[in-house]
Amino acid sequence: MSVTKAVVLAGGLGKRLKPLTDNTPKPLIEVAGKPIIVHQMNWLKRFGIEEFIVTIGHLKERFMEVLGSGKRYGVHVSYVVEEEPLGTAGGLNNAEPLLDREEAFYVVNGDVITDIDLRGLSDGLEEGFIGVLALVPLPSPYGVVVSSNEGVIKRFDEKPLLREHWINAGVYLFKPKIFDHLPERGDLERAVFPRLAKMGKLRAVKYPNSEIWKSIDTWKDLEEAEEMLKRLNFLKPGDHPLEKTFKPYAGDRQGKG
Repeated sequence: MSVTKAVVLAGGLGKRLKPLTDNTPKPLIEVAGKPIIVHQMNWLKRFGIEEFIVTIGHLKERFMEVLGSGKRYGVHVSYVVEEEPLGTAGGLNNAEPLLDREEAFYVVNGDVITDIDLRGLSDGLEEGFIGVLALVPLPSPYGVVVSSNEGVIKRFDEKPLLREHWINAGVYLFKPKIFDHLPERGDLERAVFPRLAKMGKLRAVKYPNSEIWKSIDTWKDLEEAEEMLKRLNFLKPGDHPLEKTFKPYAGDRQGKG
């Protein structure tokens, strides 16, 4: 399957990052010296994505000022403008004329920084399914204390990944049939995914070992993302997770029908 287009859902208000988002849309906030959306472009380009469709609303002019046509980043950028907030599903629905002839296309939440290997998603989009969702382990918001049955403390794990629980990574691969299920207003997570799951039309690919994944919703998330990327900058060439080959593990796909 050849996928060359990606949608970045960037129309949100970013209320929890005020006052920073009063003048800067959340996807344009800099992390480790680059806007979030530029990190996303660099990552997606590794998998052959040449054209980006950005759904914008809040401070839409700023996107055009920073990204322009995309030429400076080696890609082509188109914009779909929301005159009022439509939610992630409504914003994606507006992009249908630019995507309805594609075999498939990626969709990424505009506040996610990640390194996941997209080949896992394309392998999972089989006949009978409309979309594939990337899943990552739930990051614990707290440090965890590990003790023995006798109550002896063995160690302290600082905010470990809870690998028995999985969350939506905000990265998707859809067929154009998704547009048959999108409302004019609403969110993918609440208005679309639960219904498609009941229909058996969604699959999941788990990424248990991704070294880079962060959804940036709060000031604390922003600080942690900055620390995460700065730490990885010290890795030697070839050791960076973005340069590693994706190796599916047994049971990494779900939703087989």
